Amino acid sequence: MGDKPIWEQIGSSFVQHYYQLFDADRTQLGAIYIDASCLTWEGQQFQGKAAIVEKLSSLPFQKIQHSITAQDHQPTPDSCILSMVVGQLKADDDQVLGFNQTFLLKNYQGAWVCTNEVFRLALHNG
Repeated sequence: MGDKPIWEQIGSSFVQHYYQLFDADRTQLGAIYIDASCLTWEGQQFQGKAAIVEKLSSLPFQKIQHSITAQDHQPTPDSCILSMVVGQLKADDDQVLGFNQTFLLKNYQGAWVCTNEVFRLALHNG
């Protein structure tokens, strides 16, 4: 991992941490957000740590497992990291579905936090 640029190391570590928390206990995700964070989940907008954690905690499934197919990370001109994830998820006994998720990470008070996040299932209707 040492041969990768620092933004890829940070981005990959964040992605691994995020999905471990999400799959184990979504209520613990609050630590990665700040009050200015924004989430767009399937077109619905949420702003602030409390609103985001409430949304993620209230998703209608008991168990979930994510499988990451690919992830890409870029440094931004303002010292943030843009991360895009493509993968599959399985919620409860539902079919496996593809998804895309994008994170904007910022170093805030010495820790990397998610300031912006967009999630979409990869559904093709028509």
